[in-house]
Amino acid sequence: MRFEPTGIDQLTVIVIERSADPRGTFGRTFCREAFAAAGLEADFVQASTSVTLRRGTIRGMHFQRPPAAETKLVRCVRGAIHDVVADLRPHSPTFLRWQAFRLGALEDRMLYIPPGCAHGFQTLCDDCEVLYQMSVPYTPGAADGFRFDDPACAISWPLPPEMISPNDLAWPPIAGRTAP
Repeated sequence: MRFEPTGIDQLTVIVIERSADPRGTFGRTFCREAFAAAGLEADFVQASTSVTLRRGTIRGMHFQRPPAAETKLVRCVRGAIHDVVADLRPHSPTFLRWQAFRLGALEDRMLYIPPGCAHGFQTLCDDCEVLYQMSVPYTPGAADGFRFDDPACAISWPLPPEMISPNDLAWPPIAGRTAP
């Protein structure tokens, strides 16, 4: 694995380095020692998957508030997504800035998302599956988010939104709220 910094503190692109032979390829997606050596959280206690059927669907922008703030490790295992992370940490130099990454089943990349950042994505094709690993179990009372089109972050999405859940459309604006 190779760890690549991004423009947001602690947000890291992890590149899976594969070895190949006539059977195909093999690559490590997680190693506690390698994560710890890179200064990253290495204790993931829960894993989840989402399947999204339609191209253009947006999921997010989600995060959990303390004391259940979580580190996420995100990988697209089928299809391709436009993955977005927004920094909600008020003392961060990149507060309210976002970065986007293409993650796809044919690309050996995943994202390490630190606590205090919101996460969401838009599907770039039909039938996408995303795998998440979290450092803290999902805690319904700590779940929070903001709308995909919130002007405080002004996220640029590559496709017109085709489908968004009623819950994701109901999030209040992020401006003026206490940060995670």
